[in-house]
Amino acid sequence: MKKRFFGALFAGLFCIGPLFAQYKSTIKNETILFNNLDQLLPLKNLDHLRIAVVVPNAEKYRVFTNQLARYANIKVFDFSKFDEDIKYYNTIVVAGKEDDLEADCLAQLKQAVLNNKKVILCHFFEHEKSKKILSEHPQSDLIELLAPFSETGQRHMAMSIFGGAAITAGHVKTAQTRLQYGSASSSDVNVPKLTKKIDAIAQEAIDKQATPGAVVMVVKDGQVLLEKSYGYHTYSKDIATKTSDIFDLASVSKIAGTTPVIMRLTERNIINLDSTMGHYLWQAKYTNKKDIKLRSVMLHEAGFTPFIPFYKYLKAGDVVSISDDKHRVKMADNSYILNNYYRDVMWPEMLNSAVKPTGNYVYSDISMYVMKEVAEHQTAEPLQDYVQENFYKPLGMTRAGYLPRERFTKDEIVPTEQDTSFRKTLLEGYVHDQGAAMAGGIAGHAGLFATANDLAIYGQLLLNRGEYGGDRFFNTETIDLFTAKQSATSRRGLGFDRWDPNPKNAYPSKFANSSVFGHTGYTGTCIWIDPQNQLIYIFLSNRVHPQVSTKLLDLNIRSRIQDAIYESINENQKR
Repeated sequence: MKKRFFGALFAGLFCIGPLFAQYKSTIKNETILFNNLDQLLPLKNLDHLRIAVVVPNAEKYRVFTNQLARYANIKVFDFSKFDEDIKYYNTIVVAGKEDDLEADCLAQLKQAVLNNKKVILCHFFEHEKSKKILSEHPQSDLIELLAPFSETGQRHMAMSIFGGAAITAGHVKTAQTRLQYGSASSSDVNVPKLTKKIDAIAQEAIDKQATPGAVVMVVKDGQVLLEKSYGYHTYSKDIATKTSDIFDLASVSKIAGTTPVIMRLTERNIINLDSTMGHYLWQAKYTNKKDIKLRSVMLHEAGFTPFIPFYKYLKAGDVVSISDDKHRVKMADNSYILNNYYRDVMWPEMLNSAVKPTGNYVYSDISMYVMKEVAEHQTAEPLQDYVQENFYKPLGMTRAGYLPRERFTKDEIVPTEQDTSFRKTLLEGYVHDQGAAMAGGIAGHAGLFATANDLAIYGQLLLNRGEYGGDRFFNTETIDLFTAKQSATSRRGLGFDRWDPNPKNAYPSKFANSSVFGHTGYTGTCIWIDPQNQLIYIFLSNRVHPQVSTKLLDLNIRSRIQDAIYESINENQKR
């Protein structure tokens, strides 16, 4: 099996060579690190950390705590009786100026060390004299950092803890291991000029009602050049869009939800892409799909029916507005479908649907329904739990996941369609795709919600060819296999969409190159990753609000923004 795996890898690498990610920090980080006990910093294994942050004044240190929250879930406490507050946390970050960190505070910190907690003391100074004194007398039994008390100092201190910025001042050095924020002005790219171009295109989309709002994020060389929100959640303009907002990713779920699971199972030889559906799925053994290989499924070459409109086949009594014992699967507010409808009706219908000869490219959502079933049968774990435990939590993708209404308020989630025909309500935190909704909100092809920051972390993991935050999640060969062109009949990788070699299509951008891979989503989303330029481009919107519209496509908003990014990069390279 191993021989087949690597044979397929090298046969598939038509377009991309070994492009390793290169973090290219342009900031001057003045943070000094003392006593990096157990080499704790930059922090790793985020899924094992329960992080408490203790500051004397939440507002005064908001830049610091907000920056920490870009990397991991944290809980902020003040100095009063914090020994009791931090009892259930294993990693403690305490920050303050010299006059804040009194003897009682330091005593509580040393008690925390005795209680087997990892303690990071963040000292901020306002004057060079204070810096000199603190530098000469560090706390020898604590991990201690020192930085200027300014917005920049707070931001750099926080990034230093998580590896968003390398520590190069002083004697103890660290490397950058995660995304770097807040320093786009020091980039080689003319960010103000680029921002102005993107602002104009985004505003055009809003003015012409292609979407009520959007978030755009651009990352280059591991540095966030742009992260900006536009417009509002809806055209009523009640809630302004924020960069922290959670969007329905639609088909981006395929590459950020299902595909990483398949990648993990493939490299561990738990599944073989050249084995068949009938090999892994008992229910497929006696159908016309028993001999279809998983590789064909991932390439959309299995001959599946492009789309089955399951919601049109519902009978009276299948959906109710008030939950009861027979209707507990929630599809939206005041919309519940018959228990096990996916298992008893949808999945058998897919298994018994017609197939055409394999080998021709026909895009079908059935492909990722199938791969989710294969993954869950092999892992014995629901997809939504597996991706959280194995990827999102350890990566620091704090807002990514399925069924977001179970974890977040409605105001944090951008609504999609005002559904007038099926669920008859505004969809707020419930998947837009009808089939995924009928399957309980979790499907292989849709159902994932996330922020732009979540997707940027995932994109950087792929650019790094499997490594992020000092932890390795995939073998480099696995990333290369799945993201490279793998089909003789289409541009596709395994699960991933790719650059279109036909210049007339200008897809995803007229300036894109053969290394580019990613995916778009029906709700008006996309992520494109460009190893050649070490670039990540993310666009999130709710273009299906209040009803489905083609205006975002007609105006070519996503591609034009990507064009503008490439123009800025090309201008810099010419200088």
